[in-house]
Amino acid sequence: MKIGLFFGSFNPIHIGHLIIANSVVEYANLDQVWFVVSPQNPFKKSSNLLHEQDRLIMVRQAIADNPKMNVTDIEFGMPKPSYTIDTLTYLTDKYPKHDFKLIIGEDNLKNFPKWKNAEMILQHYGLLVYPRMNAEVSGLEDHPNVQFFDAPQIDISATFIRRMIRENKSVKYLVHEDVEALIKLKKFFQE
Repeated sequence: MKIGLFFGSFNPIHIGHLIIANSVVEYANLDQVWFVVSPQNPFKKSSNLLHEQDRLIMVRQAIADNPKMNVTDIEFGMPKPSYTIDTLTYLTDKYPKHDFKLIIGEDNLKNFPKWKNAEMILQHYGLLVYPRMNAEVSGLEDHPNVQFFDAPQIDISATFIRRMIRENKSVKYLVHEDVEALIKLKKFFQE
């Protein structure tokens, strides 16, 4: 199977994530997209992160009705901070018949060469890149293992959603309705 890996904190998963995942599975000739819920991103502070199990449950809720999407907690048991190359290597060892590709936003291309083992990721896995507004030229646009796919450019951020929740404002249409119900039930992000 051809699997696109969509890494993120998903704090919370929102409609923008789902639109990107659906677009890549449709336009990049994938069998599935796997959401990789990251317990700790090496480039982000973890203090405002909801517990990893809660974020995993939200992703499961958001994609439950789509057989082309899956979620994995593979990084939960790995050393922290987790690095993409380590996760890719682990998944390749665990699922040798799958062909994994890394999904990233165009805005991440410029800094991609600074990632741990970036050349190895490019050589062995390749990148599926979705468009982002105001993305800078990276020099990777013509790389043979970098494939761009079409997707709507929707500027939704989890930070904005968390602020709306703290301000007791509706996040309807920004998150899947089952995720919204879970956020309300568990009082997530209300601090």
